[in-house]
Amino acid sequence: MYRFLALASSAFLWAASNLAAPPEVGKVLPPWQEGTLDIHQINTGHGNSALFIFPDGTTMLVDAGAIAKRTPGMTPPRPDDSRPPGEWIARYIAMALRGRKEVALDYAIVTHFHGDHMGDLGGFMPQAEGKGYQLCGMTEVGDRVRIRKMLDRGWPDYPYLPDVSRPSLANYRAFLKWQTEHNGMKVERFQPGRNDQVVLQHQREKYPTFELRNIAATGEVWTGLGSVTRHMFPPLDAIPAAERPTENMCSIAFRISYGRFDYYSGGDLPGVPMDGKPQWHDMETPVAKAVGPVEAAVANHHGYFDTQNEFFVSALRPRVWILPSWGACHPAQTVLYRLQNGGAYGPRDIFATEIHQATRVVLAATSKLASLRGHVVLRVEPGGETFRVMILDDTSESLQVKGVFGPYDCR
Repeated sequence: MYRFLALASSAFLWAASNLAAPPEVGKVLPPWQEGTLDIHQINTGHGNSALFIFPDGTTMLVDAGAIAKRTPGMTPPRPDDSRPPGEWIARYIAMALRGRKEVALDYAIVTHFHGDHMGDLGGFMPQAEGKGYQLCGMTEVGDRVRIRKMLDRGWPDYPYLPDVSRPSLANYRAFLKWQTEHNGMKVERFQPGRNDQVVLQHQREKYPTFELRNIAATGEVWTGLGSVTRHMFPPLDAIPAAERPTENMCSIAFRISYGRFDYYSGGDLPGVPMDGKPQWHDMETPVAKAVGPVEAAVANHHGYFDTQNEFFVSALRPRVWILPSWGACHPAQTVLYRLQNGGAYGPRDIFATEIHQATRVVLAATSKLASLRGHVVLRVEPGGETFRVMILDDTSESLQVKGVFGPYDCR
């Protein structure tokens, strides 16, 4: 049985009268309502995690980061360190889905096999009793909230693993084995080019403009034509060891479309090859050619120095950037410049999950961000013509709205 959460506070009790309420600063975020697309970028201080509620109520989680080793260069754990990040994420999911008969995820995606996206094994990680795996990041979320289908870049044989922590991946695979054998979970390899692998589960025919398009994984990138893809990596046996693709380069990327609203997310894909590396290490450029303009985009690799190249920024030119930052090196100064000023396009707002205090001191331009900290929630209105951004308090489980931005018109 799954340990669904009894949230005692009346602030979390669902009421039909609240369904149509607009978000207000100081109030609890109104629950999702049918026809609306909600995207929650969750701040735990341990890595990336995003919850999606599609227009018909279909649910999806992308990543559940849980970095085991804390350093002064990391932002504090949110809401605090009394629970592990996987448990906080599971509790957030339960709050966001309050009022449902069952708190469950129709889909979950691990964009790539790094701890800040899937969970690290380190220190004391409790065992899932009788199940053969430890609770960490995605495995802890999946132990608490039912996941019906899991997608990653390597299932079932995981042929190319450049620099991943073997114990963490072995634990994740043990989790998949138990869940598929005992709980009915389905697991698939994420296949670039497809638009029928993640689909609405409840009223698909009612929302014909909704689509999740698989863009990239493990160096295979959609061309934008039908379901045709290209392999961007040369044959691995022909590449010197020092030039082989990194795990970040293998990240999953996708685009969500709903009416006129488009959204991009691409894990830790790099776009600025490091010194001495070949140009094909730039994964952002071919991805950007396939994605095209969007209304909102998640900054690749937390805004690290090897991302958001000029072509990528100008090709996507989102009105809203989401910066899933958790370290003092997020974002790099050059990246922040491109996000704020580069790309030769119009106004844009940047919302960060949290800017480290040291980064605020060193990079004065962070003061121009629309938000420096909190859960970042995009709420797309029914039909996909407009959307708002809400910043939620991340120091508690109140879902209290700290800021409201928009409405933004979709192009």
